[in-house]
Amino acid sequence: MNREEVIQQTVETLRRGGTILYPTDTIWGIGCDARNADAVERLYAIKERDRSKSMLVLVAGGRWSVAGGERPTTYILPREVWHGEMHLEVADNLPAEDGTLGIRVPNHTFCREVLRRLGAPIVSTSANLSGRPSPLLYNEIEEELKRRVDYCVPPLPEFESHETRGSRIVKIAADGTETVIRP
Repeated sequence: MNREEVIQQTVETLRRGGTILYPTDTIWGIGCDARNADAVERLYAIKERDRSKSMLVLVAGGRWSVAGGERPTTYILPREVWHGEMHLEVADNLPAEDGTLGIRVPNHTFCREVLRRLGAPIVSTSANLSGRPSPLLYNEIEEELKRRVDYCVPPLPEFESHETRGSRIVKIAADGTETVIRP
């Protein structure tokens, strides 16, 4: 498959309510259309993850983008920001119990193109079973996890990320106070 075919297949899978295994600007992840509650539930089941641990979404752009060369950053935002200011529409079972939602604007060609074509946020959570190490490379992803998703994006060289860590995490309170969760 070439780059265009992979992007098309990914978007079609997301539109059908499917789950994907895909490269991001940090590590490999699994995801779905963030608006689809059934697909979000499937991700929790695929990962064997406790529903009290929320997942983040990738979005196409906005003021939460980081400058070129900076480490990818996930912002945990209160509902009044992600829903009120940003007008993000996500499934009700996606935000944390306190109404916060983690968002990241990826600086990654594949993710940006999928987001643009889908026209919606994509759930992003590490491509591992809960409690197991997060894979940096495609060949580190457990075969069991690959079988559980609907579509595995092939590890094409142009989609590779050179980041070897998960994103930096910053929580923003309703009053604008920032707390670094993961530097």
